[in-house]
Amino acid sequence: MLEIDKILEKCGDCHRLQIIMLLLFSIINILSSTHYYSQTIISFVPKYRCVEGNRNYSQASNISNDPVATSSCLPSNNATATHCDYYEYDLYMGYESLTSELNWICENAWKVTLGQSMFFIGSVVGTLIFGLLADVLGNEQKKMRKQFNSLRLTKRFFWFSGRLPILILANIVAMLGNILTIFGTSVVRFSIFRFISGLATDSNFVMMYILVMEYLRPSLRTIGLSLCIGFFYCLGSMMAPWVAVVMQTWRGFLLATSIPLIVVPLFYFIVPESVQWLISKQKYDKATASLRQVAKINGRTLDESVYTEFINDCKRKQLYVKVGPNLLGLFATPRLRRNTLILFFKSMVITLCYDAVSRNVQGLGISPFVMFTLSATTILPACLLLIALQDRIGRKAMASMSLLLSGIFISCTGVILFQSDSEKNVTLIVTLSIIGRFGVTVAYNSGAQYATELIPTCVRGQGVAAVHVVGYAFTFFSTYILYMRHYFFPLPEIILGFISLLGAALCLLLPETLHRTLPNSLEDGENFGKNDRWYIFSFMEKRTQSVDTLSSSTIPNQQPDSS
Repeated sequence: MLEIDKILEKCGDCHRLQIIMLLLFSIINILSSTHYYSQTIISFVPKYRCVEGNRNYSQASNISNDPVATSSCLPSNNATATHCDYYEYDLYMGYESLTSELNWICENAWKVTLGQSMFFIGSVVGTLIFGLLADVLGNEQKKMRKQFNSLRLTKRFFWFSGRLPILILANIVAMLGNILTIFGTSVVRFSIFRFISGLATDSNFVMMYILVMEYLRPSLRTIGLSLCIGFFYCLGSMMAPWVAVVMQTWRGFLLATSIPLIVVPLFYFIVPESVQWLISKQKYDKATASLRQVAKINGRTLDESVYTEFINDCKRKQLYVKVGPNLLGLFATPRLRRNTLILFFKSMVITLCYDAVSRNVQGLGISPFVMFTLSATTILPACLLLIALQDRIGRKAMASMSLLLSGIFISCTGVILFQSDSEKNVTLIVTLSIIGRFGVTVAYNSGAQYATELIPTCVRGQGVAAVHVVGYAFTFFSTYILYMRHYFFPLPEIILGFISLLGAALCLLLPETLHRTLPNSLEDGENFGKNDRWYIFSFMEKRTQSVDTLSSSTIPNQQPDSS
């Protein structure tokens, strides 16, 4: 809303509060990255082999010095054996994971995969529930308070609506889910606790992202948010495996990464609630209070008439707000339906590949802790590349080329894993894998903005949310794709490479949005980019337009001379 940007400029949109909020957002990046990747780190599978004899003896031995250094589920000296009672492990840097402690390997490996899948089911459910609490329930509070006015619980329940309360609640749920996982030593308990932990995924990050974006000067939003995410999410991701090494056990890792989440409720005393959300829910007094808080922290003093004029302007605008179309309008016409389905599929591909490639750090001939750290280093360069190129080459070129890059290098990794031993080509395999991670990270970071610009304004909120949720739902399959390594070692890379290349091809069918008036109505969305060609990119158009402008400007200048 233009009115909000104007009054924030008076209260301060690039001052002390914004610096504090960016610092707090940096903390959220570190905390959310360690929470997201806890799935991978607690389930690292060290090298193992089946041994006959006493369990305590087998734990004391180390198979790295044994000529048979590859994992095996059956004893090598007993060809008739069909089951193994004891395993010995070559623990990575002494770290004992969930899989090595509970022997969830071989015929029991599905237990870890099931728990990981429940985490992503929880993320979809949590995104829907927390989104409902953050957006929808605010409209119904007055009605429901009248109906349930006698219940004290009602007042407490309604506290959990809005951006800031949901941010706090989501991080509390993340802490609770991870701490409960420590006691999840059965497959049922483990799956339930990972589901609870997954509920927080996305909301524990996105709510703070929205708050910072709304209070930061529009011209600084892209670079400020991108640098925070690029540096601190990268830092948190690189730190995560070494926290596990220091703690030595998966339980210690979960405790070490969960306890710091207790600082997030303290944000309530510093971060103001979203003024835009409060205005949309007609909570004018609270919106004014939030603006006063912003001005106070920034050392600004505004006359009371400024706040009164702002509220009156917002009330007048809301009188003319009409009920617009819903999400189904995106599927009403052929071109808009095609673009929407491509955006859905692109979100599925990008989110699935991002998650699977990020967690695909085992079996590549290098310690998973080192591989995880090297892979995480691509996050910051990907953000910097996005800042440098996205407004130059265009959204379509960035999306398709990054997926193409990722698909090619991931596929090449699969080919090398198929043709040779990973131990002999460690450097090449690791390099290809890191480049593939870099490409999919660029695609992942650019995907949200592309979808936001393509979907018409009248259904943008619903459309972007649907695209996001569909992508998250598809990550359910990432654990099963990685599990296919048990059947054919390079199969995960082949699948991920193929769908990346397919996503890159489909992105070519989308229209460009850079330097164009974005669609407002469904009709605009249907006609947007109607004359675009799949092989034309924004940087080509820009060059053509500059030549046309130059030609048209030189002709009139020549006419006076000729006369």
